[in-house]
Amino acid sequence: MATDTATVVFEEHRPVLTGVAYRMLGRVADAEDVVQDAWLRWSTARHDEIREPRAYLVRITTRLAIDRLRHVQSRREAYVGPWLPEPLATDFGATVPDTAERAVLAESVSLAVLVVLESLSPLERAVFVLREAFGFPFAQIAATLERSEAAVRQLAGRARKHVEERRPRFDVDPAERRDLTERFLTAATDGDLDGLMRLLAPDARLVGDSGGKSKAPLRVLESAEKVGRFMASVAPQGVPNPEVRVLELNGGPALLVLSDGKPDSVLQVDVVDGRIQCVYIMRNPDKLASLAD
Repeated sequence: MATDTATVVFEEHRPVLTGVAYRMLGRVADAEDVVQDAWLRWSTARHDEIREPRAYLVRITTRLAIDRLRHVQSRREAYVGPWLPEPLATDFGATVPDTAERAVLAESVSLAVLVVLESLSPLERAVFVLREAFGFPFAQIAATLERSEAAVRQLAGRARKHVEERRPRFDVDPAERRDLTERFLTAATDGDLDGLMRLLAPDARLVGDSGGKSKAPLRVLESAEKVGRFMASVAPQGVPNPEVRVLELNGGPALLVLSDGKPDSVLQVDVVDGRIQCVYIMRNPDKLASLAD
């Protein structure tokens, strides 16, 4: 296969490879590094011996992601405060016209699901991502992981049960989520505690991720009162020269807050029965770097 043709083939499959790597690792930079390593292996492979380039590329990307996940898991044990996946700008629109398929991809990349995936073993996570998010057949997953198909089916069942037991059941109406997100930010900025309490579910939670590099709660806040009082006391302080943008992150609407033109924080909420169930605030500057543009 000529070099130009090999490049075209790889770029054709890059979105899937990046999607697999990100769902495995939860960080854009780590996913990009894995895909780059996959490219290096692809560029030196004997292409005339590869009958199914997509399967080959997914296989090496998955194996590289498993290796990196095992390495970064020890690093996360020393992380300061709660850990959240790095926010990922998503836009499935034109590339995924099927509504059902789009919903599956959006849910598999949501913060709630990615947090649950952190508690799986690397192999369980790989099987879950390949099977549930991308629909790969068990035989292909077995070949990718060099396991028997029976073993892969067992891993898949265990992973699916684990995720189903821990995955929160959130509504997915983007318009409602966006409206509640904007109203929540307005009430918080105004220091309107009563307004915040009307928006929050009684058992609402707030998860703040700063990595110890900016201000955010070092523990998950539990209950509407604690979340509301925290936001009403902190948000009115604001940031220098603020600007707020609405984007689609991790399959749902989110607010990006800029300070002097640079990303300061990301706010996203999960909604159940018209009330905010969980608030995610990301303030680790390392995780916001990919949103700078």
